Amino acid sequence: MLPQPSISKPVMRRIAMAYDEQLAARVRALLKGQRALVEKKMFGGLAYLSNGKMFAGILNRDLVVRVGPNAYESALQQSHTRPMDFTGQPMKGYVYVSPEGTKTAAQLRKWLALALAFVASLPSAKRRTVRRVVKTTTHQPRRIAS
Repeated sequence: MLPQPSISKPVMRRIAMAYDEQLAARVRALLKGQRALVEKKMFGGLAYLSNGKMFAGILNRDLVVRVGPNAYESALQQSHTRPMDFTGQPMKGYVYVSPEGTKTAAQLRKWLALALAFVASLPSAKRRTVRRVVKTTTHQPRRIAS
């Protein structure tokens, strides 16, 4: 008689979150009531946009802050920050703020205000007009006279 295979209970694996839900709730609470703000799921996390421009986000447990190129170096001098290198290359103007840098509401508010101020200083994006191409069903290819 062949031995029966043992049937084990499924192993519960800890699935990593793409973003910190508690941090997202805190950000939402601080941004509540402000106009023209949108939260979108992007790059495996959350992104916060003001008038269509990203100013902050959450990736894993870190806050992503768009400080702009002029404030980039000074932002990196702050505690608990590092360059945003999501693509493998540092993205100038964006920094990661670790959870230690957003523990208090005041710390989180400071970073969000800095990012919102930078995005507000940017020129408005020009709307792209969509050109409609009219298809003709009677079009015949033409020969080019030589």
